[in-house]
Amino acid sequence: MSSTQGAGRAGRADRTDRTDRTDRTDRSDLAADCANCFALCCVGLAFTASQDFAVDKSAGTPCPNLAADDRCSIHTGLRGRGFKGCTVYDCFGAGQKLSQQTFGGVSWRQAPQTAPRMFAALPVMRQLHEMLWYLAEAESLASASALRAELGWSAEETERLAGLPLDDLLALDLSAHRAGISELLSEVSSLMRAGVGAGRKKDRRGADLIGARLRGADLTGADLRGAYLIGADLTGADLRRADLIGADLRDANLAGADLTGAIFLTQTQVNAALGDAGTRIPEGLTRPSHWE
Repeated sequence: MSSTQGAGRAGRADRTDRTDRTDRTDRSDLAADCANCFALCCVGLAFTASQDFAVDKSAGTPCPNLAADDRCSIHTGLRGRGFKGCTVYDCFGAGQKLSQQTFGGVSWRQAPQTAPRMFAALPVMRQLHEMLWYLAEAESLASASALRAELGWSAEETERLAGLPLDDLLALDLSAHRAGISELLSEVSSLMRAGVGAGRKKDRRGADLIGARLRGADLTGADLRGAYLIGADLTGADLRRADLIGADLRDANLAGADLTGAIFLTQTQVNAALGDAGTRIPEGLTRPSHWE
């Protein structure tokens, strides 16, 4: 049996009565800590010259702005220098996990032979940490109390996978595990939005809303999972308790919008959007400097 078989919801029932688990609602370990990372995203990831990146860079090649101490030499001016894409990337703490735990604090600079496998492990660890981020939020929601045991087991299993030895980590097929968690989070979403998301007009899952005119729209409790909201005008829109997991908010105008209680919204999505002093965001997220 592979490491991920049985990780979906099937076969989980006999473990949902667990109560001997630690509190995982503190997501501090799932926030990027660049000081303890070997600049893995600045080297391991590829990007193409576009409005998000000023230059082409292949995977495994250090960004031209990366200094010898693994710090970005233009960090405070990334947007103005054509590297907006860097400001919206979040590894969910995967970078420091790989750097300090999986690779024991030995960087690719010190051991160049480890670089290919280190960079290959980044997207795998990032997916696991992103799942942990969503699960931690779900566990904190009072509306999801009936699913708390299942959420706890799922988090435990995801943490176990993230702690696997490198060879096993690289061999993971995350599709089954991710599918099971997606189903569970969908149930959490339904419980959270019950009573406010009723009606077909609220179902915008995966919808193409690129550039849509949604100024002042009532999207309270809407299902916007995976919706394409690139460049959409959401000025003054009501997005309270909306499910925004995976929604693409690049350059979406959130000026004056209310996202209080929106679920599964990440800092990456907030950073990618446009907002102002009147934009209300969920507790725990930071107002981006470019909104000022």
